Amino acid sequence: MTVFTAPEAADDGVYRPILRPRRGELAALHHLDPASARRVTPIVELGPADRLPQLLRQFPPRTGAVAVDLAALPDPDDPLVSPPLDLAEELAGLGVAMLPVLRAYDSRRRLVEHGLAARMHLERAVLRLRPHTDARNPAEATATTNRMLTGSGLQAERVDLIIDLAETACTAHAARFEDRARHMLRWARSMPWRSITVAAGAMPPNLDDLPTDEPVTVGRLDARMWTRLREPGVGYADYGVTSPVRRNGSNHRQLPTLRYTAADDWWIYRWARRGGRSDDRCQDLCRTLVASAHWPATGGHFSWGDAEIARRARSARGGGSPASWIAWSTSHHMAHVLHTLCG
Repeated sequence: MTVFTAPEAADDGVYRPILRPRRGELAALHHLDPASARRVTPIVELGPADRLPQLLRQFPPRTGAVAVDLAALPDPDDPLVSPPLDLAEELAGLGVAMLPVLRAYDSRRRLVEHGLAARMHLERAVLRLRPHTDARNPAEATATTNRMLTGSGLQAERVDLIIDLAETACTAHAARFEDRARHMLRWARSMPWRSITVAAGAMPPNLDDLPTDEPVTVGRLDARMWTRLREPGVGYADYGVTSPVRRNGSNHRQLPTLRYTAADDWWIYRWARRGGRSDDRCQDLCRTLVASAHWPATGGHFSWGDAEIARRARSARGGGSPASWIAWSTSHHMAHVLHTLCG
């Protein structure tokens, strides 16, 4: 029986950010305005220790659905335990529509469970395909996706295809993947997917070696590549303001840090000045950002995150935390992407 029967928004899925299940990212989703929320379908990558329902209870998403990638969770030994079905039941209880994410290396059991989870919700799913590892040519892509669709019992018309190029770490790397993406897009047009999206990420996994107390640019190679690939009917996805490469967070310096999105670059602010108080350092960082040329003309009205940055620029009280800095950065990033795509 289908749990969610509300009509789907016609503009659903303009932007599909691939996010981590953390307070910062989910707070940014929670504070999307209604018009923006209709254009965002987040893909959340879940790890074994993550408890997504608790976070969604605290930060209910305003998007029409949340896609959940459970690739990091192995099939349990107990045949009565199913991560996709257990999560689908929990999210249904919260009133959050779930889209299971199909991966090329999913077992037959996992594909069946994804199909059942999809039918509990919107009867839809996301198929995430990495051409450099999952399907190196059209024939392999067809065989792989047919196996996934058959195993889950889903039709391509109900599935959103994500061509995930993953990390675009340098210009040469991006150029090589851009050519591969063109081949994949030509292949994708041969099937009646509900939508086709290209995803990539260019944020470095480690910012600790960047200078402090001055804004530093990091090239948005993923966005530049998508601009060259852009064609009607092809959606946009990225990894928000984080890297596709997951790093070990041990020994990480928790300086006030903002990753501020502009057209072709991120402006990275890592702030150590103004002594030892985090609140003072955060205020100084925010005041510097608000006075910069890349601060939007609409200022704090541009997004919830920008409003929070503007507020901290006025007062040193409540300088935030690493989760807050990611939340503000992600909020601005999503607003910037939507403005670029829909403006």
